[in-house]
Amino acid sequence: MQLTPDDSIVLDLGVLRLNATIVNTWIVMALLVAVSWLATRNLRADAAPGRWRNALEVLVKLIESQIQALAQHAVHRVMIFAGTLFLFIATSNLLAIVPGFRAPTGSLSTTVALTLAVLLAVPAFGVAHGGLRQYLAKFAQPSLLLLPLNLLGEVSRAISLAIRLYGNVMSGAVIAAILLGIAPFFFPAIMNLFSLLVGVIQGYIFATLAAVYIAAAMADPSPADDPDAIP
Repeated sequence: MQLTPDDSIVLDLGVLRLNATIVNTWIVMALLVAVSWLATRNLRADAAPGRWRNALEVLVKLIESQIQALAQHAVHRVMIFAGTLFLFIATSNLLAIVPGFRAPTGSLSTTVALTLAVLLAVPAFGVAHGGLRQYLAKFAQPSLLLLPLNLLGEVSRAISLAIRLYGNVMSGAVIAAILLGIAPFFFPAIMNLFSLLVGVIQGYIFATLAAVYIAAAMADPSPADDPDAIP
């Protein structure tokens, strides 16, 4: 049994080998772009919204409301980043019920790539909001002696994000394989429904954690922590 889509080679041209992870990642991206284009191609202020536009607006409003509860600054930019993560992960996991489709989130390379995106976005948002000095000063709080521990915490946080997403997807695949081996005529429908729910939850948790980390990086320092504050 192949537990990761990296082991499934879709196209082998000698120097170029495309596995299921790469191919299915492009499928998910193409699907999201196509749906977005269909929903916004006739977007006009004087035109009545259609079903596609209504569905898209509801989704955007839901994501925006979640981000507003977490971030105090740059809500729109954080929503774009975290919302993209949610849509990609949720769509990848939901498409796993399609026969022959292997969720790219079941590959450690994909989860590491997503985690690196978050790891780079956190300081980028933090520096863009408060400047480099204010962002770096947070690592020396409440004492300069804690600088190594705070830096280690940033790294461990990124690693935990990747392992959490990868472990959730892989555990679901293993459990499904075991149950299907025990009772192949009863469990497929139940496991498909379970996969739909878990796939959305996984995307929500990952995107929420990313938004929380970004919000923490953009948080305004307290008077005691502000290096420019006048005592």
